[in-house]
Amino acid sequence: MSPKASRATTPPMEEDIDTRKINSSFLRDHNYATEADIISTVEFNATGELLATGDKGGRVVVFQREQESKNQPQRRGEYNVYSTFQSHEPEFDYLKSLEIEEKINKIRWLPQHNAAYFLLSTNDKTVKLWKISERDKRPEGYNLKDEDGRIRDPATITTLRVPVLRPMDLMVEATARRVYSNAHTYHINSISVNSDYETFMSTDDLRINLWNLEITNKSFNIVDIKPANMEELTEVITAAEFHPNQCNTFVYSSSKGSIRLCDMRASALCDNHSKFFEEPEDPSNRSFFSEIISSISDVKFSHNGRYLMTRDYLTVKVWDLNMESKPLETYQVHDYLRSKLCSLYENDCIFDKFECVWNGSDSVIMTGSYNNFFRMFDRNTKRDVTLEASRENSKPRAILKPRKVCLGGKRRKDEISVDSLDFSKKILHTAWHPSENIIAVAATNNLYIFQDKVN
Repeated sequence: MSPKASRATTPPMEEDIDTRKINSSFLRDHNYATEADIISTVEFNATGELLATGDKGGRVVVFQREQESKNQPQRRGEYNVYSTFQSHEPEFDYLKSLEIEEKINKIRWLPQHNAAYFLLSTNDKTVKLWKISERDKRPEGYNLKDEDGRIRDPATITTLRVPVLRPMDLMVEATARRVYSNAHTYHINSISVNSDYETFMSTDDLRINLWNLEITNKSFNIVDIKPANMEELTEVITAAEFHPNQCNTFVYSSSKGSIRLCDMRASALCDNHSKFFEEPEDPSNRSFFSEIISSISDVKFSHNGRYLMTRDYLTVKVWDLNMESKPLETYQVHDYLRSKLCSLYENDCIFDKFECVWNGSDSVIMTGSYNNFFRMFDRNTKRDVTLEASRENSKPRAILKPRKVCLGGKRRKDEISVDSLDFSKKILHTAWHPSENIIAVAATNNLYIFQDKVN
């Protein structure tokens, strides 16, 4: 089964949301969902016409945006399933007696240069380059083969036929063009395509490797933080990304809450960073959980390349590349969980890795939370809003209302108590259309696509 998308509308950063509508809903029934159906990554391509999701079962589902028609202009923006394919299979490492999951950790699109689309997908160990292409014609009239593909007896061939192309039903094919494997000892947590579109990097817990897209049997190690004695290990790499337009610059984050900006022109091995971003810890807030919640789970360059956004357990921070001392902006995602850290540690939720995304103009940022809530922060107006991705909100013409969480005491009608939050429902993966106000939100095994009000 492949995930289905629901399409809805997002309110602005204010309370005036009565005119916001949800247009349609195609959600998979929870009764039939398995662990393999849980969505593990979401990614728009560079134009926003395609949206890819990967799941724990190793499948990639690509959605294509409906083209606007004169008869149904309101259907513009709906995403329908375009292609579904099995990207990775479960494997077994016999040397280490380890099972390698088929779960898709990340998907990254390559720029489109012809009619076909290309994307990179990765599980814990292997990156694959997939080509997605359309076929609406088939060749007929072979000399040595029948129409059903069987080889003809040469003795029966008395005339020469000229093969012709005949129209056929549109078929979308996904083929693995390259497989980049055997380069990571530890689990791959991120991949990033360089702005030169010739290279990409893959990152695991301790190393970052640089690949040429055309070469599968060789990669260059550009960062290695593995200590000589593993007992001295104090931090791991959690995420990495190339700068959007400087092909020599990349950034990686660590479990200690620090971000390192590296320049590949300085040396072949970028163990020495060129810039180091870290916010000094406030001693008064020090606790047993400080180190865990300061671990950065995601790092993203802004589209203009001027800023960095990082997500740790409780906050989203925006950094100016020219100011290493402290973040430019700090947004509290779910500060009401500070009192719940002990129980979140016991149920392992404190180790959840939330992602964060910019909108197309870098003015709004979005990240996920629990109870199927996701948060948006407007950097200009400093307004923020909490929205919920749920089956109730996905009914046609439904209103998407901002949600509020209260810490206790007297609860208002439209508020939800922090004790009532469902920590099994979490929004870890989100994506924002590169140029429009359309967002994709993965809630367990359901994909929600929300967009600004359509008339």
